[in-house]
Amino acid sequence: MPIYEYQCQDCGARLEKIQKISASPLTTCPSCHKETLERLISPAGFRLSGQGWYETDFKAGNRRNLAGDSSGSGGSSGSTGKGGAE
Repeated sequence: MPIYEYQCQDCGARLEKIQKISASPLTTCPSCHKETLERLISPAGFRLSGQGWYETDFKAGNRRNLAGDSSGSGGSSGSTGKGGAE
């Protein structure tokens, strides 16, 4: 579910709310209780975590995609065509 950002046009209070896409926008400000809350247009938030791509990400055929592998062919360990034994 997306996180929507709201700001009250009367008191200036800001808040974030997790809502379904199909949910109606909030209109009542939780601070001043007036019907002046408006949804803001803001960039989508996301978080990248970990140290890089996983081996199975975008895997094509016998080619491996490992973090830190600049050759694009799976590196020097285990990429001699002897199957997928690791």
